[in-house]
Amino acid sequence: MVIRTLPLVTGLAPLIGINLAYWIGANAEVLPSCIPYIDGCTSISATGRYPPGDRLFRAVMLPQAVLLAGTWYFAVLWLRSMSPRSKAGTPALVCGLVGALALIVYVSYLGSKEPIYELMRRFGIYFYFVGTVIGQMILTLALKPSRLRQAMLTIVAVPWVLGLLNFAQKALRADPDMMENTIEWVVSVFMQIWFLLLYIGWRKTNFDVSVRTG
Repeated sequence: MVIRTLPLVTGLAPLIGINLAYWIGANAEVLPSCIPYIDGCTSISATGRYPPGDRLFRAVMLPQAVLLAGTWYFAVLWLRSMSPRSKAGTPALVCGLVGALALIVYVSYLGSKEPIYELMRRFGIYFYFVGTVIGQMILTLALKPSRLRQAMLTIVAVPWVLGLLNFAQKALRADPDMMENTIEWVVSVFMQIWFLLLYIGWRKTNFDVSVRTG
């Protein structure tokens, strides 16, 4: 039963932590005050870069990497229990673990000014987003057709569409930063909604894990 709540926590923790950290930063006047999902006045990275909100950001996001790794491991067990012949489990797990490891790298080097550290941070955030979204897509496509699978496909398609939009607007706009920030905030929400749908899937199928010896 405890394992079944793992994707629920994985989905909600970053949404609560990041938005609360932003609220703290905006109230402390170290971050601009706006609705970042619409206005794009600041990036998610900035939320975790400036005190006092950066403490909460790191306190949530580093454990989140561990939650992600655990969620992906059990998600693959869930997939294999329903579709024993599916070969999608291993690539989904690899992509998910890449995303979790990249999140650790990203948070660890967040705020560092040295060029090599900034490079690590940039690669960390890109691999976190890409690894997680590809893992979500692989696992979703491997599920049997259902309304839940359709909902998960719709949710996971949004980051791909917005990612392409971001590449296009960066090539066409003279100042693409605000729109890129907006896209980043929106994509992060859809990524987390997918885990909430995974939680629903685990509940509907009565997914559980047992440990035995001998």
